Amino acid sequence: MTSVGDRAPAPAEDRVQSAASKLWHITLSVSGAEAPLAEVRRGLEQLAHDHPFLLTSRYANDHAEIRYWEEARDLHDAAAVALRLWGEHRATAKLPPWTIVGLEVIDRQTYHQRLAEGYGPPPAARVGVHPF
Repeated sequence: MTSVGDRAPAPAEDRVQSAASKLWHITLSVSGAEAPLAEVRRGLEQLAHDHPFLLTSRYANDHAEIRYWEEARDLHDAAAVALRLWGEHRATAKLPPWTIVGLEVIDRQTYHQRLAEGYGPPPAARVGVHPF
């Protein structure tokens, strides 16, 4: 057994990489053939349970929107993770076989600037899974 004091320090490269990480606000939009609302909701709730980083999901019987914060080194990394989210968890969360039709990735500063100027997405005040 290793105690916290016995651990070797993280390599310098790992420390630099984590120090360079920042938060990105992700909005992922998916759509496809109609599915029963109860199944869509249940799938999104399961996804939120499996991945508590999800802020909010909105859904209808043929589309959904997922909003959350992602920590990543740069926009490319954040977008890559976001683009894998739906497909990688489709089976485990029993999500509809929809495709990604939209992706927005903005940094924290831009997100808050948009809110302050009144033209950004409304804050996700109601965390959870909700119908449109």
